[in-house]
Amino acid sequence: MEKNKDIISRAMADLLEIPKDLVLDIPKITLIGKSELFLENHRGIIEYSSQRMRINLSRGFLEILGNQLEIRALLPDEIKIEGEINSCRFFD
Repeated sequence: MEKNKDIISRAMADLLEIPKDLVLDIPKITLIGKSELFLENHRGIIEYSSQRMRINLSRGFLEILGNQLEIRALLPDEIKIEGEINSCRFFD
């Protein structure tokens, strides 16, 4: 049932030319070089250290590995992370 809802939502987003991240509540990541990461549509912080961050998403979580990682801005659905970013991985 949930899969059908996603298919319909995707079709409506395409038809109405609405960004999918708004309609489907999926994360949007903007990575600037290896030093800045912007994440929209998150669901909170699971783990936070200067080497690893885990951010909760609507489906699974995002793991960010690096050095001297810092949260520079935290809003209800947006987060900005700065530092030396080595990798970003999605987990279901």
